[in-house]
Amino acid sequence: MIIAGLLAMGAAACGDAGDEASGGGPCDVKVSTDTKVKPEITIPDCEKPTVLGTKDIVEGSGAAAKAGDAVGVNYTGISWSTKKQFDSSWAAGRQPYVVKPLGQASVIEGWNKGLVGAKKGGRRLLVIPAAQGYGAQGRQPNIGPNETLVFVVDVVSINGQ
Repeated sequence: MIIAGLLAMGAAACGDAGDEASGGGPCDVKVSTDTKVKPEITIPDCEKPTVLGTKDIVEGSGAAAKAGDAVGVNYTGISWSTKKQFDSSWAAGRQPYVVKPLGQASVIEGWNKGLVGAKKGGRRLLVIPAAQGYGAQGRQPNIGPNETLVFVVDVVSINGQ
């Protein structure tokens, strides 16, 4: 199982009001909005981002996740350069992954940072540059060196709630 860390990509407004959301520009990742099913993710053909980014595709409700919380999530991870999925908790029989304690969990830096502020029921896009992911070594066989990672993370619980 591959888990990754996340942080802020920008707070651009969603451009599409239908079943897909994006930042509205030509280089924005597009993500489906139905949190009951595995997300559909489209990565554009453009230069990969170099800063950590987060964006709420679907805003959750209730208290926002903060450092120290246990955050249960379903996720799908895709490599920017190959546009191929390398991991997903949506696979049959898998349970949501619990990130704990948020901020110091045994996940990549991008997740520890990028999940702060997420709310239960929300779907968050995380675009993680290599420096906050797996760096120059990558994580073979599925994540190459210096790979930017795209995660769509659905928050299913915060502190067991």
